[in-house]
Amino acid sequence: MALKFTVLKTASDSAARLGLLETAHGVVETPVFMPVGTQATVKTMTPQELEAVGAGMILSNTYHLYLRPGSDLVKEAGGLHRFMGWQRSILTDSGGFQVFSLGKLRKISEEGVEFRSHLDGSKHFISPEKSIEIQMELGSDIAMAFDECPPCPAEYSYIKESADLTYRWAKRCKARHDHPYQALFGIVQGGVFPELRRQSASQLGELDFPGYGIGGLSVGEPKPVMYEMLEALDPAMPRDKPRYLMGVGSPDCLIEAVLRGVDMFDSVLPTRNARHGTVMTRHGNLTVRDRPFARDFAPIETGCPCYTCTHFSRAYIRHLFKAREVLGLRLATIHNLAFLIRLMEEIREAIRQDRLGQFREQFFAGYAG
Repeated sequence: MALKFTVLKTASDSAARLGLLETAHGVVETPVFMPVGTQATVKTMTPQELEAVGAGMILSNTYHLYLRPGSDLVKEAGGLHRFMGWQRSILTDSGGFQVFSLGKLRKISEEGVEFRSHLDGSKHFISPEKSIEIQMELGSDIAMAFDECPPCPAEYSYIKESADLTYRWAKRCKARHDHPYQALFGIVQGGVFPELRRQSASQLGELDFPGYGIGGLSVGEPKPVMYEMLEALDPAMPRDKPRYLMGVGSPDCLIEAVLRGVDMFDSVLPTRNARHGTVMTRHGNLTVRDRPFARDFAPIETGCPCYTCTHFSRAYIRHLFKAREVLGLRLATIHNLAFLIRLMEEIREAIRQDRLGQFREQFFAGYAG
């Protein structure tokens, strides 16, 4: 079995869904947030610590692992799970977004993308088939089709050509993919144009992927526009397949996207913010390394059950950052990931009790963003 997705409940007043996602390495309750382990590690966290904060699935990066240490090495090690010591589910992205972010270092054609490594400037070429071959060597539970992630803003004509190219590449990805336990998701594109989004969803739906990513959002467009695109997509997406909004991880966006039918999320936001001394709370972000917290002996968030909040104060964590002690980064990361994973647990419970709208109102009443 590569993947099984079951919708357990749909909210009565929104498109929110409660589900179970079963992979070869476990069962994941949805909606779910996936911590990002770009280079086969979630920065500063051990697999045991990830389990302790409740992570059931993480994401790793095809582009980075292809360049270093190489997918052939990972395969020789027994696959990504064994290589990194993580026995729960793993999703690998296709590398499309990373190639997009290279800007002038890459050249896109019908056949694929030629690019120069950000590590040493060496020249490489990734086709849809090559992306799939890399991900099959990595052995993740979920692989993503190779897509073009267009910039925002961009002209309608460019976005249409890009979405059409993504569709043609998706067909090639599916034809190449033959891993026995790995599921392959297609990726819906279309920029900020509702008709292109729906067209992309319809075309990819005909290919009958077991799940669908929603790409090309959270790349610079205003949040209300992202929500508009999700609303436009909802009726066009298969009802019995998981929907994965790529690269989204702020609490407000998670809640709003769940209300619009999204099941899966990932983002570097909680770990990146933590490394800069910014922590998440129900009242908004705090930059805990700032002077006002020098003598603040409260936890990051009162009532938070994570290891950081039950053992250490804001003042101590600030001290660690000012002293450039790596423990400060680790404690902030533990809290941020635990915060988002617990938020998703609360969202799932609200869907179960059919009160997600009420939960949203209560959360935003105290959240500063």
